Amino acid sequence: MTAPHPTPRPTYDLVLAAFCALLLISNVSATKLIEFGPSVEVGGFPVLPIITDGGAFLFPLTYVLGDVLAEVYGLAKARRAIWTGCVMAALMSLTFAVVAAAPPASDWPNNDAWNAVLGFVPRIVLASLAGYLAGQFLNAVVLVKIREWFGPGRLWVRLVGSTVVGEFADTLVFCLIAFGPLGAFLGGGSLDWPTLANYTLVGFVYKVLVEVIFLPVTYRVIAWIRKREGLSSPTRVEAPVAG
Repeated sequence: MTAPHPTPRPTYDLVLAAFCALLLISNVSATKLIEFGPSVEVGGFPVLPIITDGGAFLFPLTYVLGDVLAEVYGLAKARRAIWTGCVMAALMSLTFAVVAAAPPASDWPNNDAWNAVLGFVPRIVLASLAGYLAGQFLNAVVLVKIREWFGPGRLWVRLVGSTVVGEFADTLVFCLIAFGPLGAFLGGGSLDWPTLANYTLVGFVYKVLVEVIFLPVTYRVIAWIRKREGLSSPTRVEAPVAG
């Protein structure tokens, strides 16, 4: 007697593809640092300009999808997506490194510009992968644990709580390795402490705010996927807290 085939989950593949695409696009976009506002200091601490990078536009959405994966499919499926994203990001970095090392055509004048944008230095790759793994795994584990401890109600607590923990770990690990003392130890430049604190705090607060703003969308996506996959729903109707 043959073993039964597992129930296909076609929507999981779509969410996984979107998750990996957002991760890769964000990693390339993050090579550009961005600042907004004039120079303002309070007590020697730079309040403005706001310093971030191009990855801020899409990277927070990987946590939204990470929440969807953990909430709908469970920790095992979320872990599979996280490792898939990590392998794809590492492959992208390795490919760019090989291309950067390859000799350019004699009549192609853009080699230096290409290397400046896509020739990721090793510490940036290490920082990105370490922060991503720490943040995404904590995000998934915290979401699942909150559901185990408090039941299926209060979805907004799981979504926001897991994002706060995951994004804090992600942002802190990335900033310390890429631009902090660990970055200097690995042979790269480092930001002064006030600027590093600004960069870290702005990144963390912004990413959590994106999760909060997208709560209504996340609710609808989770409900739609549950219905499409024929999965069980929470025991009662949940809604984000107003205000």
